[in-house]
Amino acid sequence: MPQPARTTPVATPLPDAAHRTVEVPGGRIHLVEQGTGPLVLMVHGFPESWYSWRHQIPALAAAGYRAVAIDVRGYGRSSAPRDVADYRMLAHVADNVGVLRALGEESAVIVGHDWGAPIAANTALLRPDLFTAVALLSVPYTPRGDVRPTDAFARLGGGEEFYVSYFQEPGRAEAEIEPDVRGWLAGFYAGLSGDAASSSGEGGFPLSTVPPGGRLSDRFPDAAPAGWLTEADLDFYAGEFERTGLTGGLNRYRNVDRDWADLAAWHGAPLTRPALFIGGEHDAPTTWMADAIKAFPVTLPALSGAHLLDGCGHWVQQERPTEVNALLLDWLQSLPA
Repeated sequence: MPQPARTTPVATPLPDAAHRTVEVPGGRIHLVEQGTGPLVLMVHGFPESWYSWRHQIPALAAAGYRAVAIDVRGYGRSSAPRDVADYRMLAHVADNVGVLRALGEESAVIVGHDWGAPIAANTALLRPDLFTAVALLSVPYTPRGDVRPTDAFARLGGGEEFYVSYFQEPGRAEAEIEPDVRGWLAGFYAGLSGDAASSSGEGGFPLSTVPPGGRLSDRFPDAAPAGWLTEADLDFYAGEFERTGLTGGLNRYRNVDRDWADLAAWHGAPLTRPALFIGGEHDAPTTWMADAIKAFPVTLPALSGAHLLDGCGHWVQQERPTEVNALLLDWLQSLPA
């Protein structure tokens, strides 16, 4: 069972931003927005929240954009359906369309990190009439392929269990995480940080597999998260997940085969909208998916640039906010009006 929320008060972040909850066909989506101008919709990954864009929201707003970061369904104050199938990719795409319409906008640029990257990519793929450009952080675009995803992930584990496979069974990962949400999050964030990966010499791989009969946290580093994650930041994340639990976020992983079936009509389809990719040198997906990056001339024909940040880990927009903001703004300002 999820732990009760921490009683330690956490200061309200981004006091100049506004919180709203909007109705979408699948329920409600909580969002945080600041600024006026063309809409930039930001979609977070696992295990994060709108808060993972705390460095980008004010920067984009100051540059003349309407910066909006959502809590993905299952997170924060957004709806958390009970059915695992309600977290399929098509539902996330529909949520993004619903947010766009609820905000009274006709189009948006969409930006995604971690699981938010494939959500953003598929949103632009399925609704290019509404989403005019897409920026992907950490996870490169990969068109639907021939191999069922759970089969592919099983192969990646080798003699151990790949973490995506470990997340498949409802309740299994929750039983590991929820007795100590804050401690687990601290270890997970630290383990995928650039400093941890570079010091380990394993290029971001320590948290990719689970030993037989073990837990993912068995591979967590002893060191605390690097300076990019303060105690107040960790308190905010922990407070969110102690209240909601982790099932909503984990259910995204539990739909990979369902997504593969749903997206059969887009098998091998390139993403033709203007695109940007930003990854970290020590970000595991940039290694596992190196072939996807090499395929960008075919899969992302309108790509403006693919950037790997030296020494950076998985949490690119939090670890390197100044660099990411500069890359995003340069790209946004290059897009057709």
